[in-house]
Amino acid sequence: MAEQNAIYKCELCGNVVSVLDAGSGELICCGQPMKLMEPKTGTEEGKEKHVPVVEVNGDKVKVKVGSIPHPMEENHYIELIQVLGDGDVLAGYRPSPGEKPEAEWELKGAENTKITARALCNVHGLWISQ
Repeated sequence: MAEQNAIYKCELCGNVVSVLDAGSGELICCGQPMKLMEPKTGTEEGKEKHVPVVEVNGDKVKVKVGSIPHPMEENHYIELIQVLGDGDVLAGYRPSPGEKPEAEWELKGAENTKITARALCNVHGLWISQ
């Protein structure tokens, strides 16, 4: 059974799925179950360039990936940034190589919500803010 708001990856072809609504079925790709991506929190090596930094100012939420900006090269980049409010995905952005690894949204009620963010690096996996 898929987990609500989780991210899964196919270990064979690299397909990535962000679950919006979880049903009772299993996510299958290339004939095998997709792997749940467990987010890293910042105790792992590379945290300076991967852990999202969240700024909330009223209804504005800004996310920068890394306290040191993450590289955005053709073969190493952030492919997804998501904002979560109380554990639910509120917004997302897919930056491209060459762009800055950051995004900003206006989210009503953000100042009264537990806001976190997660970033998916195509090389080093999924990371979440603390």
